[in-house]
Amino acid sequence: MGAHRIAFAAGAAFALLALCAPPTGAQTRDPYDSGGVLGPDQAAYDALYYALDVRVEPSDSTIAGALVLTARLESSADAIGLDLDPLLEVHAITVGAGAELEAAAWTRDGGRITVPLPGDLRPGQIFAVRVEYGGMPRVAPRPPWDGGFTWARTGDGSPWIATSNQMIGADVWWPVKDHVSDKPDSMSIRITVPEPLFVATNGRLRGTSQPEPGYTAYDWFVSTPISTYNVALNIAPYVQLDTTLTSLTGETFPISFWVLPEDEEKGRVLFDEIVDQVRWFEIEIGPYPFRADKYGVAQTPHLGMEHQSIIAYGANFSNGAMTGGVDWGFDALHHHELSHEWWGNMVTNADWKDMWIHEGFGTYMQALYVEDRQGIDRYHDYMNSFSHRIGNRKPVAPRETTSAQEIYDGHDIYFKGAWVLHSLRYLIGEDALMLALRRMAYPTPEAWRASDGSQVRFADTDEFVSITEEVSGEELGWFFDVYVHEAELPSLELTRAEGELRLQWSAPDDLPFPMPVDVRIDGNTRRVEMANGRAVVQVPAGAEVVVDPDQWILRSR
Repeated sequence: MGAHRIAFAAGAAFALLALCAPPTGAQTRDPYDSGGVLGPDQAAYDALYYALDVRVEPSDSTIAGALVLTARLESSADAIGLDLDPLLEVHAITVGAGAELEAAAWTRDGGRITVPLPGDLRPGQIFAVRVEYGGMPRVAPRPPWDGGFTWARTGDGSPWIATSNQMIGADVWWPVKDHVSDKPDSMSIRITVPEPLFVATNGRLRGTSQPEPGYTAYDWFVSTPISTYNVALNIAPYVQLDTTLTSLTGETFPISFWVLPEDEEKGRVLFDEIVDQVRWFEIEIGPYPFRADKYGVAQTPHLGMEHQSIIAYGANFSNGAMTGGVDWGFDALHHHELSHEWWGNMVTNADWKDMWIHEGFGTYMQALYVEDRQGIDRYHDYMNSFSHRIGNRKPVAPRETTSAQEIYDGHDIYFKGAWVLHSLRYLIGEDALMLALRRMAYPTPEAWRASDGSQVRFADTDEFVSITEEVSGEELGWFFDVYVHEAELPSLELTRAEGELRLQWSAPDDLPFPMPVDVRIDGNTRRVEMANGRAVVQVPAGAEVVVDPDQWILRSR
């Protein structure tokens, strides 16, 4: 994440033609995967600011525009790498360390653009790269999971356009350093569309203009660090619903919902719930992180996504759209995407291997919401409703660096991740767990109060382990070693004979697992400690025995 917010002036110098060599050699990077090991051509610089200026033309499904990257050189390098979908053409690239940029002899290999740097550039210096590009962007095959552009139509035939690109990366529609570890400190987004379409995107709307008859340019500005995969376009003849909410910090921030005209009445009903859910998250976890911009929701032609300050909502006003058709009494899709404003957009994994912090935490927040609104029994019902979707294919948090496509292969970062927190609650207690979650979101009082971007940070699994150990006063490495770093679940072996119930844990790789367990004997429940992973309980002959009666513990059997 960059430490400065610097924009280079656009001017006539940007119009210089580039000296461009055609793409050569075999493509060495999958353009539709994001993250992984950061190459030296991208590790050499820190992206500080992006200025994106794009015209979207629904009539032929094309885009055209320019991207200016402002960055700081972190280590000596002759060239840097930018990512852009091979479907899009690069027309010109200019580069420099001042207001005057010069044509660059760039090269391209599939989805990677190599841009040579000025020879006198040294580590610590600021430079800028301007890329002019355009074409027909990738159409999302199965949004939002397999993303790109979605070119849909409203009920009256008006264009309805959205982008979705979390797993495949922002480079599917604009030039970028496509790696989750580098957020710009801020960003400007200028999108031009035909009238009467409206553009809802990240940040705050600073103004509009008419660059030519029949077209409107919308100028948005993101004032805080943002993951590039979160930058999203939502374009339609929207109706805008507005209100304000007073945060726990005392600040007032806007909440807006952009809904299709034919769904305005449904939108007004949902809007009340949207505001209620934002307020609930503030109370449970802490202040809404992006108060300096807004909380926005845009109705989309795909299911949904957690785009920072402009959540994509495509559940069609169905509470069960994200829960297999089951109505749990609240809009689960919106709740989940809203959770990512804390878990994902503010607290972000610097490597996809820790993505369970986004998805598992977000999924668990839904269970807590059910408990708060409907009681503990419904909480357990909710947790049990997706226990059958937990697999043993891979660790929730693998120790090695991974990519977006790899970590999302399966549902374990969602459902197993949520069950890890569920079992952790049993182990250390509800109060300790909630304190750990709040400290994970806001480690300091200063972060809790901040809205200038300093509240946004990178985190990993090890940090959460440290926080839970601190608040609980217990050593918990064994718990996380088994539950998040191993694929296989532990199993509990039960043997009953001669008035005794013997319990023994079996964990993958023979890892220690001293997890206590509740045992109910003839209706009376006691917590049985499992030092060294085993215990013996005296059981009267003929007594009814139920182990883990309330189903707190994540296990294979």
